[in-house]
Amino acid sequence: MSHTPKAVALISGGLDSLLAAKVIQDQGVHVEGINFYTGFCVEGHTHAIRNKDKQKAKRNNALWVAEQLGIKLHIIEVIEEYKDVVLNPKHGYGQNMNPCLDCKIFMVNKAQAWAWMEENQFDFIITGEVIGQRPKSQRKDTMPVIAKESGADDRLLRPLCAKNLPATLPEREGWVNRDDLYDFHGRNRKPQIALAHKFGFTDFAQPAGGCCFLTDQSYSSKLKDLWSARGERTYELDDIMLLKVGRHVRPQPHYKLIIGREEGENNYLSGYRNEFTSIKTISHKGPLALVDGKVNDADLAEAAAIVARYSQGRDAESVEVEITDRDGVIKRQRFEPMPPPEVEQSWHV
Repeated sequence: MSHTPKAVALISGGLDSLLAAKVIQDQGVHVEGINFYTGFCVEGHTHAIRNKDKQKAKRNNALWVAEQLGIKLHIIEVIEEYKDVVLNPKHGYGQNMNPCLDCKIFMVNKAQAWAWMEENQFDFIITGEVIGQRPKSQRKDTMPVIAKESGADDRLLRPLCAKNLPATLPEREGWVNRDDLYDFHGRNRKPQIALAHKFGFTDFAQPAGGCCFLTDQSYSSKLKDLWSARGERTYELDDIMLLKVGRHVRPQPHYKLIIGREEGENNYLSGYRNEFTSIKTISHKGPLALVDGKVNDADLAEAAAIVARYSQGRDAESVEVEITDRDGVIKRQRFEPMPPPEVEQSWHV
């Protein structure tokens, strides 16, 4: 070659993408990372606002991986483009609302079709995929589907399981040594952890099924509830961000409450008070709640009593509640906390 081989690595921030990039980097290949922001990422949101996560490192794991490797990371926002993957996945969903196979095809395609990659003479793409690790997208029969439908073909290299697959262009051309690649397979994480320790990595994101909220059953239920209530399958960024926060309670089909569970969530939800009617308790310490839907006075009375139920006045005869509409008009009134716990549980989305 007339230049040092160059590879673009898809960096999710997890252990596998860290190791895949490191394996190729150690073969003398120039590696740069790419990370696509879809809006459904787990890290950097709930971890930053919830007290129970205060001890967790507040970091973007993709940036942290790039720092450990000493490589550039290109972060690309794809929220609008990604909607079609979520709404109309050609290969369907996984266990929840995760379109994992279509997602991988989308991201590899975005990387290989990126004009910057050709302009800067990058030769191939790296992913951290391992055969058998994910039931929807990381199977031996789906690996060639991703390569073909993404357009990357045999310029797509999976260093961690390459020996279980046909040789790719980078291997045949001698840009990388196939003997120094790996044959990992299955859901056992021990080989990756051992390789991480071999490389000297002791601090890394623990993979547990996802850096994506769409793999989460609770989140998926709330997303389907949102679509059902609106009568259409669509979303905006604020919609999917709010699904990550608070209790979602639907007392009636035409409205739901998003109720903060702690101070950090209350503070976050307060940023939406100009877009929703909000309810908070005054006489007792309690949550801030947003009302999502068209409501009348009877609905607001019901909603206020429910919010009172989540305050420290849940056992009081009445709780003073402040209701603020989107125009900033404030009403204060006392309500008896309700409903009983068994009814409340049935309302949870």
